[in-house]
Amino acid sequence: MAYKNLHEFIVALEKAGELKRITAETDPYLEITEIADRMSKTGGPALLIERVKNSSYPVLINAFGSYKRMQMALDCKSFDDIGQKIFNLITMQPPKTLTEKIKALLTLKDIASLTPKEVNKAPCHKHVLTGGTLLDALPILTCWPKDGGPFITLPVVITKDPETGVQNAGMYRMHKFSNTTTGMHWQYNKDGARHYRKYCQLRQRMPVAVALGGSPAITYAATAPLPPDIDEMLFAGFLEGEPIELVKAKTVDLLVPAEAEFVIEGYVDPGDETIEGPFGDHTGFYSPADRYPVFHVSCITTRDNPVYPATVVGKPPMEDCYMAKATERIFLPFLKMLIPEIVDIELPLEGVFHNCALVSIKKEYPGQAKKVINALWGLGQMASTKFIAVFDEDIHLHDYSTVVWKLLNNVDPRRDLMIVEGPLDALDHSASYANFGGKMGIDATRKTKEEGMGREWPQEIKMLSDIIEVVNKRWTEYGF
Repeated sequence: MAYKNLHEFIVALEKAGELKRITAETDPYLEITEIADRMSKTGGPALLIERVKNSSYPVLINAFGSYKRMQMALDCKSFDDIGQKIFNLITMQPPKTLTEKIKALLTLKDIASLTPKEVNKAPCHKHVLTGGTLLDALPILTCWPKDGGPFITLPVVITKDPETGVQNAGMYRMHKFSNTTTGMHWQYNKDGARHYRKYCQLRQRMPVAVALGGSPAITYAATAPLPPDIDEMLFAGFLEGEPIELVKAKTVDLLVPAEAEFVIEGYVDPGDETIEGPFGDHTGFYSPADRYPVFHVSCITTRDNPVYPATVVGKPPMEDCYMAKATERIFLPFLKMLIPEIVDIELPLEGVFHNCALVSIKKEYPGQAKKVINALWGLGQMASTKFIAVFDEDIHLHDYSTVVWKLLNNVDPRRDLMIVEGPLDALDHSASYANFGGKMGIDATRKTKEEGMGREWPQEIKMLSDIIEVVNKRWTEYGF
């Protein structure tokens, strides 16, 4: 079932045995991180920390920290099921018969019915924080010892293009500076940064709203690599199967999720930037301090009995890995549409999703693997992938032992490696310069004469299928 808000999700997690309540008072300074990290590394449950030091609000963490919980959050039995739904939509052929026309109309009508719905009253506006206490009231975590301070780690940051009026929802960490200010970690290639640059050019104050909690589908949609100006709330509605309800914020001209736990409203002034960070990041290393825009809080609203959602990132595997794995499977159809020879893709957890991509293709002509590598480097977030290795279609990419075997045996470094320079993820600390450095493409496919193979490629050792069947049938006879 789809979950309208975080409270419904918590109830479902507890019913499924996927939630652990912690009643002992727990410190948001490092202690919660250590507990959550142990759960992440051992496949433990979501944690509802009911008593948080110096705050009256409980913390929910590790809610997405397993394949099962991510599937619950997205209301699916498999991430590939969602990918197939998307594939069916984007490959829908023009209808020819009356029956096909009716089916097409019904499909389009279903999508149209998922458009976000604006409401006049909302649970997120039940209470307004008063008395001069704003961010200080929230149990914002300091995650790692050398972090620059507390960070809001699971925010849905809502901004609007000043020219088109189209809203965007993205997830960017927020370094708490004071009771009323935070940093806004808009990396150069993110939609929030694109909007900010436009406001700077127009010399206009930029309205910003930050939703914490609400439907799990909204939280996930904020992380999804959607094309610019594609509405994340529509995508969340697609995942849920029903439209997301939005309400006008109290102090800024933006629409926010009606079922959010907290909504933090405010603004960013053009050119108002300061040092943000350092921050213990999902690479497993600290990302350095750097200059980022300052977010000024004007208002915080809450629902009844709100729960503060948080996550911790660090050495994989952690909670964000499962969210990224969902993205890998859900958005595979888009890659296949753009690069049809792609069969499958695997983004290893250890590569933290921007350092390494393993790809299998249906190879039909010389040089095709290198063509695919270059095509991937020209696509959105794939443009910053540091290593891309391409294999033949008969490989199981999720079997890392076989992947390494093929990689070490199929590749001639002089012939099969591509070393180039280009954009890298902002968190890649190995590059000589921020956001730019060397990248490697690896052709691990079987080679042809045209690709410089001066001798016949050997056949891979495989047992006869009828012998395999005989042994399968007699297995118990052998005493196993």
